[in-house]
Amino acid sequence: MLWMNFFRVTLMDEVPVHVIHLNQDDPRKCTARIISSAGLAELHFSTDNAPSRGVLLDPTSDMIQGPQDRRIIDIGGSVVALDCSWKQIFPSINTISSTTSLKRRMLPVLLAANPVSWGKPGRLSTAEAIAASLIILDRQSQGEKILSQLTYGNEFLKLNEQPLDAYRTAKSSKELVKMQWEFFDEPVSSDQ
Repeated sequence: MLWMNFFRVTLMDEVPVHVIHLNQDDPRKCTARIISSAGLAELHFSTDNAPSRGVLLDPTSDMIQGPQDRRIIDIGGSVVALDCSWKQIFPSINTISSTTSLKRRMLPVLLAANPVSWGKPGRLSTAEAIAASLIILDRQSQGEKILSQLTYGNEFLKLNEQPLDAYRTAKSSKELVKMQWEFFDEPVSSDQ
């Protein structure tokens, strides 16, 4: 009975959000710093103090974030993002994933609303990725709270309203993988 009460409380609490920040981008445009200064994420400048249990948002991962990850979050896991330059993504991810036991997950396809990559599939800012992750994990209000810190947060929700609603209700990762191609063009394999 005690375990069930703990589980209910955990489900209602906000998901811990952490960002491993590598100082590779313009600090004035850094969405990780924006949400951190609003008290919505904890910044780490190395992996030493980053959480060891949770989901690492990784656009290079082979595994898509889906319903199976709710359990990791529901038992106290964190959503962890890596804030680095898109130009440095591969070496940065390799360094982080070799020093942590977080579950690496990519997000399903979504459109960026940030001014640098507006309308580009998958080129989300750190805050957009965290918010999308939370919404897909059925933590809509926490995701919207993060987006409210961005001038383009509402635009992100408008651009991605239908896919986010669908992704949130997916019953499996396999279903989610197929579902994203109902909203976006599937990439053509280079060997075809």
